[in-house]
Amino acid sequence: MRETLFDPQPWMTAPATVAVMRALAEGGAVARFVGGCVRDAVAGRPVADIDIATEAAPGRVMEILAAAGLKVVPTGIAHGTVTAISGGKPYEITTLRRDVETDGRRAVVAFTDDWVADASRRDFTMNALSLDTDGAMHDPFGGVEDLRAGRVRFVGDARQRIAEDVLRLLRYFRFHAHYGRPPPDEEALAACREMAHLLVRLSAERVRTEVLKLLAAQDPAPVLRLMRDEGVLGHFLAQATGIDRMARLVAIEARLRRVDPLRRLAALLPVDAQTAGHLARGLRLSNRERDRLVAIAAPAPALTPDLDAAGRRRALYALGAETYCDLALVAWADAAAAPDDLAWRGLVDAAQGWVRPDLPVNGGDARRLGVEQGEAVGIALRSVEAWWIDGDFRADRRACLDRLAELGRG
Repeated sequence: MRETLFDPQPWMTAPATVAVMRALAEGGAVARFVGGCVRDAVAGRPVADIDIATEAAPGRVMEILAAAGLKVVPTGIAHGTVTAISGGKPYEITTLRRDVETDGRRAVVAFTDDWVADASRRDFTMNALSLDTDGAMHDPFGGVEDLRAGRVRFVGDARQRIAEDVLRLLRYFRFHAHYGRPPPDEEALAACREMAHLLVRLSAERVRTEVLKLLAAQDPAPVLRLMRDEGVLGHFLAQATGIDRMARLVAIEARLRRVDPLRRLAALLPVDAQTAGHLARGLRLSNRERDRLVAIAAPAPALTPDLDAAGRRRALYALGAETYCDLALVAWADAAAAPDDLAWRGLVDAAQGWVRPDLPVNGGDARRLGVEQGEAVGIALRSVEAWWIDGDFRADRRACLDRLAELGRG
């Protein structure tokens, strides 16, 4: 066990955090910070969620927190996790555990008071760190050194860790994309290569989560190429043939300070709505995500910088600002234009502040002006709308009513 001192961070000394840790300590529950908050603090990254581990049983943790006047929710009490609410923020508190049985998808666990046994369950050394409130860092497997070296390394035997939960194979590449630097750990890479065929055991929902988290990395392209070259990518994302196009999109997004995993996923795919739809179903994307993925992957109409201002407004009206930006950015990457290309930047910027105008007339107007009820009303309104769009949305309500009246008389 390696122990070092770590300077307390603002998230550790925030009143809401102190209230939770003090309540546990005064109730006799030894507790430490664990997981992502410790890892990101060591890496010098912003800390979001704060996770805590304790030797106390979940029921006892709830008693202690309630006695201290803190709200506590049994969010996963069967697995040892409760959530304390302090200062309006959630704090997940999990009792130390050890694995009793694993089957590649889930584990049967038992509670323990052994910190090293709990750390041994973690996937990577950088995730096995724990931190006392006084800044004492507990590092049983050299996670701090690995993290600072950009080395993603499994705790113990890489093959055994993956056999316990196959999702760790995808998590390895995701963490390498976010925290790693070349070269990858050889033992980890060999295990992932040899065991990639087991990915079919994973549920679509778990794969979807990992794919989108991987694609949210600052630059996921090198890791995707690594997965492709090692024969891993084809086991869960065989449709991802456009890594170079996605890499160009990532460079453009970096220039514009935008990151969108779903748009990056679309850029990986062939220009084919059927392929995008099939992948969306396979990953159990939501209906909205599916529709957006298909719209980006199989764009119609194509957007180019030579589109004039009126044409851009027409495209924005037809597509909406989100889809317009998606298509413009992917088309920019497709064209292999430079990330600082001003013409393409102008095409994208046309959506900034754009508000979709409303057609100044409606069905009630059409009926009052003599258009027969039923299908004829819809036909008349679509005709007026097309005329209004062709006129660059300049016609006001009076002009649109006159146009409707002409159709009614016809």
